[in-house]
Amino acid sequence: MKLRRIAALAVLAVASAAPARADDNTIHVALVRSVSNGAELIALDRGYFKDAGLNVVIDDIDTSANTMVLLAQNKLQVIAGGVSAGYFNAVAKGLPIIIVGDRVSTPIGHDLMLRPELKGEVTDLRQLKGRTIASNGVGSVSTYETGKMLETVGLKISDVDVKVLRFNQMAAALANKAIDAALLIPPFVYEYAEQNLAVPFAQPDKLVQPSPMTIAVIIVNTDWAKQNHDTLQKYFTAYLRGVRDYCNAYHGGSIRKEVIDAIVRHGSERDPKILNDYPWPSRSPDSRINIASMLDMQKWYVANKFSTADLPAERLVDMSYAEAAVKQLGPFQLENKSSTRAGCR
Repeated sequence: MKLRRIAALAVLAVASAAPARADDNTIHVALVRSVSNGAELIALDRGYFKDAGLNVVIDDIDTSANTMVLLAQNKLQVIAGGVSAGYFNAVAKGLPIIIVGDRVSTPIGHDLMLRPELKGEVTDLRQLKGRTIASNGVGSVSTYETGKMLETVGLKISDVDVKVLRFNQMAAALANKAIDAALLIPPFVYEYAEQNLAVPFAQPDKLVQPSPMTIAVIIVNTDWAKQNHDTLQKYFTAYLRGVRDYCNAYHGGSIRKEVIDAIVRHGSERDPKILNDYPWPSRSPDSRINIASMLDMQKWYVANKFSTADLPAERLVDMSYAEAAVKQLGPFQLENKSSTRAGCR
């Protein structure tokens, strides 16, 4: 069954579902569609969650910024998505949520892409002043990335018109000249470039500091986690097995085709050629988070009036589940030791 098909059913279920019981091994995990979903998908396909006695239900979302309330209400138990202003705002309000691990860290392969007609006309970030740029959410990590890149040339996010669109809607907006540029993630970066729907322009991997930039994370409901500590630990350990499979596939290991097949079969990307020809977003095989990057995001959201949060790292991140999973699984073993690819190691 395609991931989007699962999502269509799951979103309806989540909207009306009762909060999970303390003795319930069903875990609703919300994902933003991305190549990096391969970690969860290979864990599903290889039975890692099933082996742990868990029933993991995948729910597709546009941005984690719009689902914090569902997480706080325990209608979702886990969100795997970007570090949005909504996260910091929710924690500041005392909602029962916390980050427990990395999902995506640079190199991430994101790109601020232009309408093809602007190639050669817009050659400097300064020339984006007053133009319309698409992001996938108000106060989303995509907006942070765009703003940080603009700041390298003395501009602010307020100097551009940010239009919120789903990633798969940005192609039509570019074609209709409704937007001038869009902050895109894999696989859309490669699809849009190959189809000449947009042209690469500016890369967060090169411009955004601190680095590595942790742009996506695993967030859990803390009330549920306290009642289901062992269940969450089983989930995280099984998930980290999938992350390590993803990392070995990322580096060209023997599991590469299997991970690509899982990503295609579940609908995160339809074209295996894209996955074979282009690099994937990186991540930590130990689920480590760059705390400096996290705190910089919080500071940026406050400075740009997306948030008022000013929280210490210990309120934002709990690495105990990741640390326990690493202790159980042992050090990550890179299969293809000749790989020179940065990240995911």
